[in-house]
Amino acid sequence: MDLVRTELPEQFKEEMKALLGEDFQAYLDSFGRPAPGGLRVNTLKWTPEEAAERLPALRGPVPWCGSGFYYDGTERISRHPYYYAGLYYLQEPSAMAPARILPVEPGNRVLDLCAAPGGKSTELGARLKGRGFLAANDISASRAKGLLKNLELFGIPNICVTGEAPERLAEVYPEYFDSILADAPCSGEGMFRKNPEMVKDWMRRGPEYYAPVQRQILIQAADMLKPGGYLLYSTCTFSVLENEDNVRWLLEQGKQLELVSVPDFPGAERGVGMKECLRLYPHKVQGEGHFVALFRKGGQAGGYFSQSAAPVQKNNRIPEKESEFWDFLARTGIRWEKERFLTQGENVYYLPEGFLPAAGLRYLRTGLHLGTVKRGRFEPGQALAMALSPETYENCVNFACRDDRVIRYLKGETISLGPEEPERKGWCLVCVDGFPLGFARGNGGSLKNKYYPGWRWM
Repeated sequence: MDLVRTELPEQFKEEMKALLGEDFQAYLDSFGRPAPGGLRVNTLKWTPEEAAERLPALRGPVPWCGSGFYYDGTERISRHPYYYAGLYYLQEPSAMAPARILPVEPGNRVLDLCAAPGGKSTELGARLKGRGFLAANDISASRAKGLLKNLELFGIPNICVTGEAPERLAEVYPEYFDSILADAPCSGEGMFRKNPEMVKDWMRRGPEYYAPVQRQILIQAADMLKPGGYLLYSTCTFSVLENEDNVRWLLEQGKQLELVSVPDFPGAERGVGMKECLRLYPHKVQGEGHFVALFRKGGQAGGYFSQSAAPVQKNNRIPEKESEFWDFLARTGIRWEKERFLTQGENVYYLPEGFLPAAGLRYLRTGLHLGTVKRGRFEPGQALAMALSPETYENCVNFACRDDRVIRYLKGETISLGPEEPERKGWCLVCVDGFPLGFARGNGGSLKNKYYPGWRWM
């Protein structure tokens, strides 16, 4: 604790003392307590109640997130097969608040503007329940790859993932989205306890550097928001310059935005001079520092606002002779709409409802990757496996979590079936306790492993 305190810049301590007053000592004392671990349940696949029954490491709910839990930090919960089944996301508890507070309904068009690594996007995608679509963007192409993995691991089918600057997206999608989350890059003051390395970044680039960046992100987000839609702005910093001052600035830009009061919960504090906003402090809640502000855009909700750029030429004419492809889809029991297929080379995607990719944008993913079609053969993709279940695919092999073949499958090994287990042919969906992990190719008493190499248990 003493080491961390001495590393805090004097300027920062003086600013926090002025901000917190008599609570300043309690804030310093919070550095002597470990940062709490947080886990958020994937409600597309199971309920928080089911998770509480099956995961003994859970230690109680996160008050501001109905699908969030604290967990015992001594447990290696990221090395559990359920993690590889996409049943939960490990997330700092305070960071769960923005995606829960932003109004989202199934069928909405939702944008996560600064989305990597995907903690908030996975929650937004789960809340859509497969309807509408989620656009998840990060300007860093390398970070966007990690974002894509987390979304596909969660089994979210109705996604597009882009690696674009916000101003480029705003050119293509004016007044297009029902809900937008702008969790902007910031000076990170709220994360000093969890990640002391951020103190060094603060000394190089503090609030004065980040505030103009955040304003540019906010103005682009406002331009992409439909009338009647909601924009949530969040940071993990305490700086008034980056938080309340930016909120005031955006309200003055003539974008027809008004503040909406964020719901309260024990330990949260209202914004500095802005009772509609919410602040989380590590000495007040079991979590790190966070700030949340919610805007609503004036005007009538509803109507159709089309993207301004021309869509990519769509080729959805998959020949009937590709019998393996059509036979596989028929076995899923899902009603597929042929007009939503998109082929790019050998790859086949299933577009979200009402979505067409626009020309000129850098897409890492356009919808659900179904797999590849090549010379009459179809090989289903890992993302498709995660979006299926024993209820939607008939040829499933289900292993209990304690079965050592689960880990062997995740490592990429060929799996042998026992003499009492039925032989398997064709594409099998390999599951753990009824939750999909990936595909294998049945060959009688063995399963040829088709688990995606980039996701393997190392």
